[in-house]
Amino acid sequence: MEHTAPLYRQLADQVHALIQAGTLRPGDRMPSVRRLSRQRQVSVSTVLQAYERLEDIGAIEARPQSGFYVRSQRSLILEPDPGPSMPAPFALAVEVNALAGAVLAAAADPKMISFGSACPHPDMFPLDRIRRTVAACARRHTRALGRYGEPPGSDALRRAIARRALDWGCRIDHRNLVLTGGCMESINLGLRAVTKPGDMVAVETPTYYGFLQILETLGLRALEIPTHPRHGLSLEALELALSEHDIRAVLAIPNVSNPLGASMPDAAKRRLVEMLAARNIPLIEDHIYADLHGESTPPRAAKSWDRADNVMLVSSFSKTLAPGLKAGWIEPGRWRDRVRTLKFVASGGQNELMELAVAELIESGGHDRFLRGLRRRFEQHIESARRTVAESFPKGTKLTRPSGGFVLWVEMPVGYDALRLFERALSVGISIAPGPMFSATQRYRNCLRLSLGEPWSTRLEDALRHLGRLAHQVGPRSPGASD
Repeated sequence: MEHTAPLYRQLADQVHALIQAGTLRPGDRMPSVRRLSRQRQVSVSTVLQAYERLEDIGAIEARPQSGFYVRSQRSLILEPDPGPSMPAPFALAVEVNALAGAVLAAAADPKMISFGSACPHPDMFPLDRIRRTVAACARRHTRALGRYGEPPGSDALRRAIARRALDWGCRIDHRNLVLTGGCMESINLGLRAVTKPGDMVAVETPTYYGFLQILETLGLRALEIPTHPRHGLSLEALELALSEHDIRAVLAIPNVSNPLGASMPDAAKRRLVEMLAARNIPLIEDHIYADLHGESTPPRAAKSWDRADNVMLVSSFSKTLAPGLKAGWIEPGRWRDRVRTLKFVASGGQNELMELAVAELIESGGHDRFLRGLRRRFEQHIESARRTVAESFPKGTKLTRPSGGFVLWVEMPVGYDALRLFERALSVGISIAPGPMFSATQRYRNCLRLSLGEPWSTRLEDALRHLGRLAHQVGPRSPGASD
């Protein structure tokens, strides 16, 4: 494997394994920081970071003047089984728009406590700074609003994106980039460039429901590929699918997937790119959550191993700057002329003023500092929610441990019904995203996704605990039970 976890995280995982195995039991005192430092031959700061991580996931707790102790089993957080998901072995027409529409409508209701839509709360964004920058750009570029921003878009923003791509291991010629109104438009353009109605597209499962909506709208069939909750797309399953099906494109999120939060190891990303290039099958790589990865070093994009111009890299700034800017992009690989034409026919052009403002915002030194703070806050939201769900939901509920981002996948025991939970939650002013909307086959009936993009508060914690109480009511029915 070309990428390894930081030393403190390796140590935390090793200690956590001892706790899960029962070697270290609830109430046991943990080795002192200095003792563990000597035992493992690592620095004191590494041990402290490892213990902080174990605290964050609810495995241990610090007691004043006493040290660290293993928390009670009730507080320990389970994870999904390590095996990948097991989808149907055939492609299906997609029908998720109705359910997705209901979820989005509920999430947009200001009276709702929303765990449904994966859009950060406005308070998470530097809106004052954005307003000042847009106003300053309008004063400097006095004619920007008086002309069409024709494809491929602002040269300034395309250069800024190409410079940021160096952090992902990508050498991108800014002239090849096409700016769009967001990631969904970028993916739509990419799929239209390489498919026709009736074609088959391989996707992760569970996958982002927006992908399924696009496939449904374009008349494409989805072939779901087993996916591991930590390591992402199963390359063994994909290779088998490629040998048995006429797959025209692969649509995936290799870094910080949605809804699982999985990230493929570097070696797997490289193998994915090479596997598809050998078969001349395009990869459409969604990179939108990569800037919210939990590590300090940005993850490499699969595109960084692309030597055949076979990978389309897409992203936007809706999760890391502000969704209202409507600033997305696509590096279309060898389909750049086709994508540029499709973009022009679809929308004519872009908002040049906003593109200039985004370029200035991401080129400023403050943007990286803002991202670091945003990542820390989202990680805290996730860990707070994991603790609350573990304490409130039915026994046997399992949770992902996402590699970044702000969404959490919850797997209730078999027989519990997330669609019924969705309906009951709506009746008390809480919205969630039920599992079936993340599958072309309407699977994951016992699963749900929680979006945690709002500042953590007692209000949210209470809502999650209420959701947990409702979850107990939607389990396997006993004889005579009523709704």
